Amino acid sequence: MVLLSTIIVCTLCLAEEADYYDWKGLKSSSAKNYSGSIAYFDQAIEMDPNYIDAWVHKGDAKRAMKDYNGSIESYLGALQKNNKTKAAWSGLIEDYVALNDYEQAAEAAGKMTEIDPNSKESWLKEGNLLQMKADYENASKSHERALLLDPRYKDALYRNALSLMALGDNAGALSLLDKTLAIDPKNKLAYNARGLILEAEGRYESAIEAYENASRIDPTWSQPKINNMQCLEALGRTDKAMMILATL
Repeated sequence: MVLLSTIIVCTLCLAEEADYYDWKGLKSSSAKNYSGSIAYFDQAIEMDPNYIDAWVHKGDAKRAMKDYNGSIESYLGALQKNNKTKAAWSGLIEDYVALNDYEQAAEAAGKMTEIDPNSKESWLKEGNLLQMKADYENASKSHERALLLDPRYKDALYRNALSLMALGDNAGALSLLDKTLAIDPKNKLAYNARGLILEAEGRYESAIEAYENASRIDPTWSQPKINNMQCLEALGRTDKAMMILATL
């Protein structure tokens, strides 16, 4: 009985020490002393190898130092203890994106939607990453899952419209862009995307209107102005196109 009590007390002491070192590491991280924070997180892990937070915090610190491979190793250490640690999967996504590895990033995002299928943000992120790897069909499915949770989720409406554009469904994309603009009338990206579709269909006047709306929202953004010039040239209005060129 005495031995058991001693074991319990020692275990509690180690846990408290691990908490202390993790806390010290977080303080160092907040002061941007990342190398110092990693030393504290390592001590916390040495005290308690199953201390998931320390593994995650170490991964965060290594990512802040742009040591993405080291960060991945730390997050995987956390996931070996608990494969449903959302913070670790989220960190992995950021690391893989930084390394331009969208395949792995999308897989990690898929784990996030498995863990929390009621998170519209997770479905949006998975869809966006699938777009980055040009998997537009599955990207659209992920964005649709986000929209099932929130039909007025403007970011998912817009990003789904981009997938439909890539898949050649211009009518579907325009419908989603119109919904996006009904919710957010100052969404310059949606106006520009709308213009691209209309321009591709040869509906230059309507495309010009969309580009001009985007430019009114952000006069410093050059892309809709360049697109507008292309439409004007297609209509033979070179003089007006040259006036826009002078403003770039």
